[in-house]
Amino acid sequence: MTRTFPYAELHAFPDGDAPHTGNPAGVTLLEEALPDADLQGIAKSNNLSETAYLLKQDEDLWRLRWFTPGQEVDLCGHATLASAVWLFRNDHVTGEEARFETASGRLTVRRAGDLFEMNFPEVGYKPGERLDAVVAAMGGIEPSAVYEVARIHGARYQMLVYANEADVARLRPDTGALAATGVNVLATAEGKSAHFVSRFFCPALGLDAEDPVTGSAHCTLAPYWAERLGRSEMNARQIGPRPGALSVRTGDDGRVRLIGTARDYLSGEITL
Repeated sequence: MTRTFPYAELHAFPDGDAPHTGNPAGVTLLEEALPDADLQGIAKSNNLSETAYLLKQDEDLWRLRWFTPGQEVDLCGHATLASAVWLFRNDHVTGEEARFETASGRLTVRRAGDLFEMNFPEVGYKPGERLDAVVAAMGGIEPSAVYEVARIHGARYQMLVYANEADVARLRPDTGALAATGVNVLATAEGKSAHFVSRFFCPALGLDAEDPVTGSAHCTLAPYWAERLGRSEMNARQIGPRPGALSVRTGDDGRVRLIGTARDYLSGEITL
C-alpha cells in the first residue's frame, strides 16, 4: 500500500539573508510510527546531515527523532529548529512553544518575534589529550587547547581551540584521515565576525562533508565561551564553506538557549 507524508527542507541558522547558507534539514510529519528501517531509508535517500521525524503526542507536543544517512542520533539542534519553524509556520502550534520528547529529554522551542529560541541541555567538556593523528588530519595547525566533549552520539568528540578566527577559517581537514582516528572535531576560536566562531567535522558519524551550522555543538561552545569571555549572551558564527549564524545564552540551570531562524527551501511529500 502506498503511503505519503508531508515533507519539507529548511535551512537552519542562515547567515543573515544570504541564500545557500545555514544547515539543511529534512522535516517529515508522520501520522503513525514507521519501522526504523523506513526512517533510516528515507534519511539515506534524502542524503542530508539530518532528517527529523515528528509524531504528535498531544497538543503542541511531538515525539522527535533524528537520523543521519547512516544512523539515528541522540541530539540535533538544527533539525529541531527546522521542525519547530515548520510547525509554527504551518499552524500546527496552538500555544507559544513547541515541545518535543526526544532521546535527550524534553526540548522546547518558542517563537521570539521573527526568531525562535531553543532550550537545550549543556553538553559537558573537560581538558583532553592532544592527539598527533587528529591534529595532523585537521591540517597541522596547532591548537592552543584540547578538550574532550561528552559523547552525545556514541563517537568520541574533541573540541580544539585555536589562536584566532583566521586559523579556524584556513583549516583543510583530511576527512578520511580524521575518520580513521574515530574522533569528531569541533574547531573554535574567539571571533572577529562574532564573539566566537566554529567549524564542525563528524566523519565518525559517516558524514564526509563538513557540517554547516551545528546546534548541538553550541551546547558545548556556549558554556565554554561564556566562562572564557565572561558573558552570558553571545553571537556565534560557523564559518566553513556554508556559513551560518545564531545567538546563544547561558545561565545557571545547565541549559543553553540557541536563538535563530530557518529559511524555507522546498516542500512536498514523501511517497513510500
